Amino acid sequence: MNELNAPHSQHQSWLFFSLITVGCWGLYGAFLHSGQMGMQDPVHGRYKAFLCVGMAYFLTAVLAPLAILLAKGASWTFAPSGIAWSLFAGIVGAAGAFSVLLAFGAKGSPAVVMSIVFAGAPVLNAIYSLVLHPPAGGWQKLPVQFVLGLVLAAVGGCLVSLYKPNPPTARPASAISRSATSINSGPAGQPL
Repeated sequence: MNELNAPHSQHQSWLFFSLITVGCWGLYGAFLHSGQMGMQDPVHGRYKAFLCVGMAYFLTAVLAPLAILLAKGASWTFAPSGIAWSLFAGIVGAAGAFSVLLAFGAKGSPAVVMSIVFAGAPVLNAIYSLVLHPPAGGWQKLPVQFVLGLVLAAVGGCLVSLYKPNPPTARPASAISRSATSINSGPAGQPL
């Protein structure tokens, strides 16, 4: 059944879960950077943060599905190709998460790094899917809107990265102390 022709409740559920993923992955980079900085270890903080991410993956990606499989009485047979592709997907996902930390460690800001990741990933996904399952009628039959969407995603990622607003600059300590002195003094620098 085509997803667009699915019953309304099914249509809403896939969209609902997709939006949960957007929220989780959209905040992932910012939270990961906060975890790295929170380690207060400029040399090894990113590796400590990634270790904690691995522990979280164990809790959510090993224990949770194990509990669901046990509760539902699932079969414990696993097809070799399913195992291989799933393990490979996990390695690719973990390597991507680790690369995000390495990008932060190389002075990439979370806003820029994650904009590049989340603009580039859908473009790569679409191209890979098209190579895996070529469109009926050939590449020249791709809808213009689809091609335009890929271009806009790539351009959008570049624009967000290049023109992100900068955070406010911290005033030097000497300017802060001069400001405090002027607030606490009367005319001609006399104390209040």
